[in-house]
Amino acid sequence: MGKDKKEVYSIASHQTDDAEKPIPQQNPEPTKKRWRWQAAHDDSPPEIYNRTLYLTVFVFGILGAARGFDEGNISGNITLPSFKSKFGLSDKSKSPDQLANLKSNITSMVQLGSIGGCIIAMYTVDKFGRVRALQGVCILWIIAAIIQITSNNVGQLYAGRLLEGLAIGQTTTIGPSMSEIAPNKIRGMCVCIFSGAVYFGIFLGYCVNYGTILHVSNTSDTQWRITLSLKVILAGIIFILSFLFCVESPRWLLKVNQPDKAIENLSKLRHLPPDHPYIVAEVSDINEQVLEEKEAVAGSSIFDKIKSIVMVKSLRYRFFAVAALAQVLGQWSGANAITIYTSELLSFAGIRGTDQLKYSAILGVVKFVSAYGSAFFIIDFLGRKRALYTGLTLQMLCILYFAIFITIVPQAGDSDVVLSPSQSKAAKGALAALYLSGTGWTMGFNSIQYLIGSEIFPLKIRSFAQSLVMVLHFGNQYGNSKALPKMLLALNNFGAFYFFVGVMILGLFWAYFFVPEVAGRSLESMEDIFNLPWYLIGRKGPELCPDYSEINKITHTTSRGNTYEDHIHYNTENSKVNQEFVEDVDKEKQGSILHRDSLEKDAEKKV
Repeated sequence: MGKDKKEVYSIASHQTDDAEKPIPQQNPEPTKKRWRWQAAHDDSPPEIYNRTLYLTVFVFGILGAARGFDEGNISGNITLPSFKSKFGLSDKSKSPDQLANLKSNITSMVQLGSIGGCIIAMYTVDKFGRVRALQGVCILWIIAAIIQITSNNVGQLYAGRLLEGLAIGQTTTIGPSMSEIAPNKIRGMCVCIFSGAVYFGIFLGYCVNYGTILHVSNTSDTQWRITLSLKVILAGIIFILSFLFCVESPRWLLKVNQPDKAIENLSKLRHLPPDHPYIVAEVSDINEQVLEEKEAVAGSSIFDKIKSIVMVKSLRYRFFAVAALAQVLGQWSGANAITIYTSELLSFAGIRGTDQLKYSAILGVVKFVSAYGSAFFIIDFLGRKRALYTGLTLQMLCILYFAIFITIVPQAGDSDVVLSPSQSKAAKGALAALYLSGTGWTMGFNSIQYLIGSEIFPLKIRSFAQSLVMVLHFGNQYGNSKALPKMLLALNNFGAFYFFVGVMILGLFWAYFFVPEVAGRSLESMEDIFNLPWYLIGRKGPELCPDYSEINKITHTTSRGNTYEDHIHYNTENSKVNQEFVEDVDKEKQGSILHRDSLEKDAEKKV
């Protein structure tokens, strides 16, 4: 749109006549060092970081608690005496293999349903918008929770958990869509509010289980029914807040031909007037991409979208080499299996009885704090790749220690065993390793698995591709949660954890070679990076393709700018060519010419 000079919103038209004249340079004010809870705002207008934005992000973000609460809740429920008695988990007539299969069926039914939920989200999120899709999910979540609360047999429990999965699967597409409303400099933090809320939900699940086992009779079904009732409360709160605070995505509104409403919503989210240069620039970037994509995909079907992911080189790389591998490697690093089976894994470190639920609750606190610590202080400050390196390394070392411990001290998991002083200290170290592995997970893969898919895909297939990615997410999580009980039996407990360590080693190599650093870039600038040769994308993509989008040309200064708005400067440089890349290409061409000349001279000598 901008390149064709068809822009409805032109930056140049908002510059004053004085902009053509040189502006006297003023001495810039000394930069004040300030402690911020996210990456520096650079030179963006300060108004864009406001209450309306944060409240919308909060409502979309807290939706992550849906999945987290279920994981923490079911982790404790399968150890509650009343739950085990009701659904056959304490049936002594069943073999260990039968009990493991029943347990894995109960715990993994939500993951199975979530695969269907992700497929549904391919349609609902783009058809009804981000806010309406969120509200529909809350209603479905409440219905599913009521079915589970009233369960009198394992079949009804399966049905309720499968239906809950249909709701939870959609949340993983709806929640990360907040990347569309977030300013570039804090986009990572905003999306990680969602991934952090997963651990807020896990913490609540652990705590409610621990509270009921302390204060409700073990023989009463009320014990486990109380734990499930919190799902209705959470869904109801989010449903109400969505009407009060949520602002629909301007990008989606432009996509569905509602430009006036899009500008109005963007103005609300940025706390700037509709004709402000920053709003004009952002709308210009979005509009340009929307118009280009509409021309490219006019009349396209779901099969055309699948075909484009498979056949278009840049989309194929984004989906298979980045987003899909993030899910496969992340889920098989073992973190979610540890979350779901925390109470049982703690027994390997000598924790038994009600202490299992207590220490599970502590693990929930650790993951909750570290998830939001990563969101506020790390993901935008260090960047995606460094956060992933750091988190993966910490998680790998901790899981390796835990594997070595249960290899050397397997008797720690037996009941009525007295450990020696050295073994007891090693057991405490194993407990700490489980906790710290959760910190590494929240810092690394947990942030990336939701964030990267919401950033790298173009608007025309963003919701569709993110839904496909989440199908892989829950498919692998389902397989992982089903497999762990049997892996522990078949691999003598410790073997499963060595397997997880091997996956994380592969993850480090993948992060270096395939994942580009996209922190701070506009969503509309991703295309340039993924059009590079595949071997350059992960290692040098951002260096070779700087972000030249319109939104990054608007800067907030302490002196007078060159637009009609005080303190707003528009950078007129429009070069999209990186000099280093040009020089490298010139060297390659020069080398080819010299080689050709050499071959011609050799041919002349032979003649």
